[in-house]
Amino acid sequence: MSSNPSWGVVATIKAPTKDILNFAAYHLDLGASRVHVYLDEDDPVARTALSEHPNCSAIFCDDAYWHQRKGRPDQHQPRQSINATHCYRRATDVDWLAHIDVDEFLSSTHSISEQLAQLPDGVTTAQVRPIEALAPDPFNPPPEGQIWAKGCNTRPALRRKETLKIYPNFGEQLNGGFLSHVAGKIFVRTGRPGIRIRIHNAFVNGKRMANAHELTGMRLLHLHAPSWAHWRRSYRFRLQKGSYRAELTSNARQSQQKITMNELFSTIEESGGEAALQEFFTEVCVATPELREKLETLDHLHAISLDLDSKRNHHFPKIAQVVSNGQ
Repeated sequence: MSSNPSWGVVATIKAPTKDILNFAAYHLDLGASRVHVYLDEDDPVARTALSEHPNCSAIFCDDAYWHQRKGRPDQHQPRQSINATHCYRRATDVDWLAHIDVDEFLSSTHSISEQLAQLPDGVTTAQVRPIEALAPDPFNPPPEGQIWAKGCNTRPALRRKETLKIYPNFGEQLNGGFLSHVAGKIFVRTGRPGIRIRIHNAFVNGKRMANAHELTGMRLLHLHAPSWAHWRRSYRFRLQKGSYRAELTSNARQSQQKITMNELFSTIEESGGEAALQEFFTEVCVATPELREKLETLDHLHAISLDLDSKRNHHFPKIAQVVSNGQ
């Protein structure tokens, strides 16, 4: 194996042009050799910009694309898995491939390539733990260009105890205080036969692979609820088809209540409507001084700087003005 393995990312994306190029530029700047974007909905501006960049690729998942794959699944989750597996099987230009989303950003204290190089040769997958972005407190905003984010304990029993302490009103129903996944995402070593990539795991010959190795020098920043407005825009879709949909299992599996996120939010809305939802959001998702103090005491508070505008303008200078004008 190369002493300095290359790595890339793949994502299936339906988002504004600016978000697509932010995602690509950020990871290129971080050291990705390749950024593969599967456009779930066509975006000619982003598609052209990515296609013209020597380290990016863009595939529009149109009817012809899905016809070759026996039809387009109705849910976006299987579309993501199919696209990631398609990319993996063609990924001869990188040693490792990470399957992440457009609102997820790898954050590392040192070279990702060096961290991957330290993994034993027989390791096929490596896990990256998530942190969730906090919405800025309007009365106590973060320093310019900085995002506060929350983490959680990797050990379920301690995570449970800490969650109840940090979030007194809603911790019982939450896993680590997260609204999204605590599993994180994985890097997969390329060139292995029989592998299919899912959202949080990989399968080989139909059998789920254990994520036995963790990349402790990096985190996956998830912009799941970076502001109240952003969260409310996504809320109904997530309830119906996304990460809060009814068929998913309980989020806080060690809770005595064991209710799903769908049941939790439905109950909150029924009890107090929009005001109750905002009360929940303030306790769990806003970087108030009180929440930051609790997180910092337990070493779960993270300060991240993304600097997306400058990175996007650097890597995609030809369309900087187009994106700045509102796309």
